[in-house]
Amino acid sequence: MGGYVAELKGIPRLLLNDSPQGHGLSEEVMSEGALAPVLARRFKSYRSDLKLGILQLVTTAIPFATLLVIMAIASERYYWLTLLLAIPAAGLLVRLFIIQHDCGHGSFFASRTANDSVGRALSVLTFTPYASWSRGHAAHHATAGNLDRRGRGDVDTWTVSEYLAASAPEKLFYRLLRNPFAVVGLGAPLNFIVLQRIPRGQTFRDLVSRRSILWLDLILIVFFGASCMAFGLFPVLGTYLPVIIIASWIGNWLFFVQHQFEGAHWERDDAWNFHAAALSGSSYFKLPPILQWFSGNVGLHHVHHLSSRVPNYHLQACLDSAPELHGLAKVITLRESLGCWRLALWDERRRELVSFQEVRSLVA
Repeated sequence: MGGYVAELKGIPRLLLNDSPQGHGLSEEVMSEGALAPVLARRFKSYRSDLKLGILQLVTTAIPFATLLVIMAIASERYYWLTLLLAIPAAGLLVRLFIIQHDCGHGSFFASRTANDSVGRALSVLTFTPYASWSRGHAAHHATAGNLDRRGRGDVDTWTVSEYLAASAPEKLFYRLLRNPFAVVGLGAPLNFIVLQRIPRGQTFRDLVSRRSILWLDLILIVFFGASCMAFGLFPVLGTYLPVIIIASWIGNWLFFVQHQFEGAHWERDDAWNFHAAALSGSSYFKLPPILQWFSGNVGLHHVHHLSSRVPNYHLQACLDSAPELHGLAKVITLRESLGCWRLALWDERRRELVSFQEVRSLVA
């Protein structure tokens, strides 16, 4: 209890609950603005652990490699088995992506060299350029929920007024961008397999990002080219393409639900606050234990945004150490995540995400 009370030093006394116990917090302190810095300081103790990092890497990479070998062998006569095994293999690839993601944050290992080495090695499997994606993702963390700084590392989100002012072709294009069948079914594989191969926009202007993309393209050509020459085109591509496609579907779904939900938090730049955006603008996607394992605890996204230097293998411990978070972040179940896709526009007047149908009703 002493450590917990020590964290409250610096908070004005008038904000502390006057209960006899003296341990409670008033509603004002329990708000994001006051509570988040306290929790961020508490979470600093949950840093990288070499043994846990290596254990997670080994217990993910070895099963993944084993499944790929079995799938490649089965592809010659039992391709249905290859496709069936592509599902757990895709789950493991998502978990490897989360490890790469943590390396980009500098949180998976204490050593920057170790993080960068593992992150770059995993990028060959995830098809995601390590340095380029990490820089874009850092921008996402620095601007999530900021209406004036949209456009990098986030889900493209328009306001109602922007949508109403757009031309008919622009509205149609935006509706396609927000359609789950277009975004997940087609857009996610297209992005991971094709679009991430091409420096464009900010990644083209940024030398580090451009080099990261082009170097990975070259490595992919050499790696998969040599594999196809050694084992055959179909055993290699017929095995790996289903895995990367399914993994992209899962990853896209996870990322969307983490910031596009009922009760999400958005503000203009002058009113935007990092801590409020972390706790109210990021969901707690509460998944069944097996799915939480495959997704590397990324559903605990409010904790991750509050303290991105905490590795994924400590996120649950952070959440368990912070009962004050209960009721602050939006909890979304797997079933409830399906309803997130109807939300498409930010209504600045009502301060909430709304659907296209709601906008039509408002206009009418």
